[in-house]
Amino acid sequence: MLPTTEFALLRRVATEQASGRAPSLSAAVVRNGELVWSAARGEVDGATPDNRTLYRIGSITKSLVAAVVMRLRDEGRLDLNDPLDKHVPGTEFGGLTVAQLLAHTSGLTSESPGAWWERTPGGTWTELNSSLGPNELKHRPGRRFHYSNVGYGVLGELVARLRGTTWLQAVREEILRPLGMSHTTDRPEGRHAQGYAVHPFADVVLPEPEHDAGAMAPAGQLWSCIDDLARWTAFVGGDTGEVLHPDTVAEMREAAVIDDSGPWTGGYGLGLQLAQVHGKRLAGHTGSMPGFLACVMIDPATRTGAVALANTTSGIGILSLTADLIAMADDHEPPLPAEWRPAPVDPALLELTGLWHWGPAPYHLRILPNGWLDLSPAVGTGRASRFRPLGDDRWLGLDGYYAGETLTVGRDSDGRPHYLDLATFVFTRTPYDPTAPVPGGVDAAGWQPMPER
Repeated sequence: MLPTTEFALLRRVATEQASGRAPSLSAAVVRNGELVWSAARGEVDGATPDNRTLYRIGSITKSLVAAVVMRLRDEGRLDLNDPLDKHVPGTEFGGLTVAQLLAHTSGLTSESPGAWWERTPGGTWTELNSSLGPNELKHRPGRRFHYSNVGYGVLGELVARLRGTTWLQAVREEILRPLGMSHTTDRPEGRHAQGYAVHPFADVVLPEPEHDAGAMAPAGQLWSCIDDLARWTAFVGGDTGEVLHPDTVAEMREAAVIDDSGPWTGGYGLGLQLAQVHGKRLAGHTGSMPGFLACVMIDPATRTGAVALANTTSGIGILSLTADLIAMADDHEPPLPAEWRPAPVDPALLELTGLWHWGPAPYHLRILPNGWLDLSPAVGTGRASRFRPLGDDRWLGLDGYYAGETLTVGRDSDGRPHYLDLATFVFTRTPYDPTAPVPGGVDAAGWQPMPER
């Protein structure tokens, strides 16, 4: 990036490390799938951390587990509406759905019963399951967002059973290896940061313990580095390789629930945390374990993302730092739009374009690349959606009010487009065309002045 941009980013990281008193802080900016800037402050083993220094990434682990669950869904091995009992029988909460567990709407308790799992070695799935009685369901399933580390321990067991291996091996084989995240591991290896708690009133530190969390490990076990998390950030933004279809990752980024504990600035999708900061809608995940803070976030609209890693229990605003790096990169060096070039278009689509009316309201239908369509109000705002071709004069709604609905072209006796049928709404070339199958029919007298009183 430009030297002025790099200095601004470095100053933001340096200020956070100094004011938050982090033993070390590493950060990076990702753009268009590539790591374009990185820097670190503080020390690990007497030297500045590099892009392969490992930090514990905590709950970012959940997103990787969620990606395996979505692969299972795409393969037809499970449905997101499946009850847990279908795949992991023998729990006290078998009616919870896979989607509810992914989105933290299951109502399950936030932490596993017993000693604090993040600082004490974990037990087996059998031990965890036996501790989860009816009282561990804290809310009616689907009622609200309630972050549940336990829920991801459960999802780890689901992955293990459907894959016939451990959750960790499934993540390694299906996510880490294909994406080239070769330095991400479950325990610290090679050069890694020691986790510390920093005394609140003195410049001294206390080492934090590191351990195997056992059955709770899918909620926050992994260690990673800037290089690997830059690749994961690009993945969340849509550069998915062969691991998942971009449409599936886009589905993971959709808000399944919002955190309404205050003004809405955040929510949760299917394994991905969402944040609205600086007018941007970001997706990724934060992570914390005793001695560590981590965050990966990306703005899919600009394809600019950021990573931040620190070896301190508290003191660093890890999400605000990451969001600031993204905003600063886009403000200092706004991404240029791709050059417009003429593209081949199916001539049969051209006759669909132009002005249509939903009742009296005018809409424009435009062609997008790959035969997609865009239907938007001609004036002002309203129900706008994009549509993907299904064949046979049918398109599937991708976003907005008509997401998931089907648009069908009705043709006249000469084969020309006559009307559009969209979820029972009929769009016509002229307002309320009497020759089209407008629901409820059209008054035979047609358009006329208001009757005099």
